[in-house]
Amino acid sequence: MSKGFLDQMIEQFQNGLPFVAYRKPDEVEVKVIFQKDKELHYISDYTESGFVFTPFDGESPAVLIKKDKVIVEAFELEPRNSESTLIHKLDEDADKDFYLKLIDRAISKIDSGSIQKVVLSRNIEVETSKTPFVMFQDLLNQYPTAFCYIWFHPKIGLWLGATPEIFLETENNKFRTMSLAGTQLYRAGEAPIWKKKELEEQEMVTQFIHSSLKNQVSSIEISETMSTRAGNLWHIKTSISGHMNNSGLQEIIAALHPTPAVCGLPKNTAKEFILKNENYQRQFYTGFLGELNFKEDMSRPSSRRNQENKAYRTIKNKTSLYVNLRCMQLLGNTVKIYVGGGITSRSVPEKEWQETKDKSSTMLNIVLK
Repeated sequence: MSKGFLDQMIEQFQNGLPFVAYRKPDEVEVKVIFQKDKELHYISDYTESGFVFTPFDGESPAVLIKKDKVIVEAFELEPRNSESTLIHKLDEDADKDFYLKLIDRAISKIDSGSIQKVVLSRNIEVETSKTPFVMFQDLLNQYPTAFCYIWFHPKIGLWLGATPEIFLETENNKFRTMSLAGTQLYRAGEAPIWKKKELEEQEMVTQFIHSSLKNQVSSIEISETMSTRAGNLWHIKTSISGHMNNSGLQEIIAALHPTPAVCGLPKNTAKEFILKNENYQRQFYTGFLGELNFKEDMSRPSSRRNQENKAYRTIKNKTSLYVNLRCMQLLGNTVKIYVGGGITSRSVPEKEWQETKDKSSTMLNIVLK
């Protein structure tokens, strides 16, 4: 990323003007969207175009950064060391007792039959001397297969993240989403072995997506379940695709968000438990973010013989949204890192606690190294 590219982002930030910079998984180009004023724009019906940032609860409005100026530049990966342990000692056990009791409470709720699964989260506060722009470049370098972003609005704040999970992709009337569950640490040369708890959790998410969309879409296809790596973690992934028919984005999003991968089942009962018991506000953590209704102008040669030297245009309307996992919020020199995990009847509290510690390493490696 060139100095001029970064300078424009830093100047925008210093002037207190909204922007977002991001790179999609397995791509080399970083896109930056600048908004020319400090106005706070909200989504009304998902027909708008811009970069959307949506909170977890589904009740607070989604924020839109307008595409007043867009620049794109390739980011060349710098040589880096393989995954390693943190070089700073950190007291990650400060809220362990509360979190273990919260898991016990959730398991009791599950045993009573009120819910099947609930995703519980917590946050870790760390001080850092790094600038957000250095951390963003570190994210780009360390997580080339994730959706990496830095997002700022003066009336909301500054967020960074590297998420492995697609929430929803659409191209005209086609859509694709995924279910992602289960977490294991990556170890070189070893393939993950998934236990029954993790496989059941994955199946819950897949079935929820299918049942939520079956009356909204057609030609649903569900892929084979596979293991997928995100940084130093393994997950289980299933892709789901089809056609949107007459349903609009608003209806599809309302049916899916928040998915059991970040909330639980049944959705409303699990969300109520989370909001009542987690004892903090997730804000944009486990919401979703990304490109909303971007137009792509395609020119292709005509296939007709009498027009073989001419070209015709097609306009694609594309949306690319990602679940806001593996993220952090910057508050001055303090960083708030968000992590969580799915709780089912087979959950063991100590193991669930360890899973959140494993997941926190994604952002802690950026903040502390």
